[in-house]
Amino acid sequence: MKKLNILVVLICMTSFFGCKTTNHDEVTANTDYFKQTTKGVQNGGVQMIPITTAKGSFNVWTKRIGNNPRMKLLLLNGGPGATHEYFECFENFMPAEGIEIIYYDQLGCGNSQDPKDSSLFDLARYVDEVEQVRQALKLNQDNFYLLGHSWGGILAMEYALKYQQHVKGVIISNMMSDAVEYGKYADDVLAKQMDPKILDTIRGLEAKKDFSNPKYMDLLYNHFYTKHILRMPLADWPEPVNRSFAKMNQALYVTMQGPSEFGIAGKLATWSVKSQLNQIRVPSLVIGAEHDTMDPEHMKWMAGAVQNGTYLYCANGGHMSMYDDQSTYFKGLIHFIKGVDKGETKNIVPKN
Repeated sequence: MKKLNILVVLICMTSFFGCKTTNHDEVTANTDYFKQTTKGVQNGGVQMIPITTAKGSFNVWTKRIGNNPRMKLLLLNGGPGATHEYFECFENFMPAEGIEIIYYDQLGCGNSQDPKDSSLFDLARYVDEVEQVRQALKLNQDNFYLLGHSWGGILAMEYALKYQQHVKGVIISNMMSDAVEYGKYADDVLAKQMDPKILDTIRGLEAKKDFSNPKYMDLLYNHFYTKHILRMPLADWPEPVNRSFAKMNQALYVTMQGPSEFGIAGKLATWSVKSQLNQIRVPSLVIGAEHDTMDPEHMKWMAGAVQNGTYLYCANGGHMSMYDDQSTYFKGLIHFIKGVDKGETKNIVPKN
């Protein structure tokens, strides 16, 4: 009987110390994730990166949260002309999974310099800017994941076509591969879902190029944006989204996109890489949403057009499905990144 009691005690002690070891390992891993990686004065992971352009050198702002030598996610904001700030919801999901996130304000956006020179508002130049940022941050094919949302998705596609040898995985979030088809979807599908009287008023203001009329944006926000951009009442829009949109570089936005998200009319009006997607070899996640400004069927097609693609469908989401279909968005994104990290390359879908 005594031997049995001693055996029970030993088993309990083994279990107890085993649990303590596991907890210690988890604490150590978390400590490594947030440990200081630079010497001298600590500045919260901010790094200003000099970018070389034809018009001189300018500084762009980046900020790293976390430390994982295998999974580093660089975020490309939309707009064009918005800021990294609407990505702040990523902080509630990615660090807990050990995925390092890197904020980055593109030239002319947010905390980065604004050269106030529209000749620098050029897609090819922005692609090379991303490459300069990658080099400065020492990201490489062993750890570099690139996520582009909306306009950032255009950048991500173009970057992958030119520099995919440096990328481990690419995420194209809520962006089609053809601007003409995007405009057609807005006209043929989304416009028909609007109240005809509201649509006529919007079209009338557009015909007059009266884009500065407060009524124009008021109609878009209340009858289009809350249905297709972020599917919440305006009063409930998350503060990081409002803060980011309030800082929009309107000159950059209008130059590239046009005056609104209701179709496209700027420099990008005829942009397309639809026929080139089959050249993208790296594991790719395409995220589409049912109520998006972008056609979810087109984005599903994109996932099949790239060589190693996966489609994540957000059934309740709009253009900013990282907010209005948050659970689906982050479950799929995390599953994809971890799957690629484990060596999976295709059809990496989240398990129910």
